Amino acid sequence: MDPLAQLCVATAAFLGTHFVASTPLRAAIVRATGERAYLGIYVAAALATLVWMVHAYLRAPVEPLWPGLRFVPVVLMPFAFILLVGGLMQKNPTAVGQAKFLAQEDPARGMLRVTRHPVMWAILLWSGAHVLARGDLKSLVFFGGFLLLAALGTRLIDARKAREAGEAWTRFGALTSNIPFVAIAQGRNSFRAGEIGLVKVVFGLILYGGTLLAHAWLFGARPW
Repeated sequence: MDPLAQLCVATAAFLGTHFVASTPLRAAIVRATGERAYLGIYVAAALATLVWMVHAYLRAPVEPLWPGLRFVPVVLMPFAFILLVGGLMQKNPTAVGQAKFLAQEDPARGMLRVTRHPVMWAILLWSGAHVLARGDLKSLVFFGGFLLLAALGTRLIDARKAREAGEAWTRFGALTSNIPFVAIAQGRNSFRAGEIGLVKVVFGLILYGGTLLAHAWLFGARPW
């Protein structure tokens, strides 16, 4: 198979493994295998298709589409790392196995005041920045796949959680927003830097700096 075509197929398979969680097929698999087995199958399929994507991306030829905007990741990635760290280092009712935190008196704290999907927005910023920075066809497919995953994923997660959690999700949704800072701008929440914590911000920036310095060694491409 042509390397670019293989990349397209691998990307479609990668997206499919993730979007199945928001379809009736998920419930059917859970009933047949159990929740733990389903999660194991899900993780294995996601990793396998990701490895396939990376392999196909490395083999595909570079076909320029526009002059790469190399400065974009340098500007956006600090925010992506802060969102990533802030999202991973706190409980989030949108995450797998954490729906019980919807019952808390104040479920929208810390980074969730900014967006209820901090990790997905970190992926969105990372992938979008790299689409613009690379400016070639294979990167549009590869990073664009992650961009589509993050953009549609937030909507699909919201829809599934609304079906599963009902009134508890309605309350959480009223306090938060998908798009960063919208709930704060609309007066439905307030920004409290102390809840996010300086440690998370600093850790995110340290990860950004380390990745920036090691980027050429890790990924074979200079970030500037």
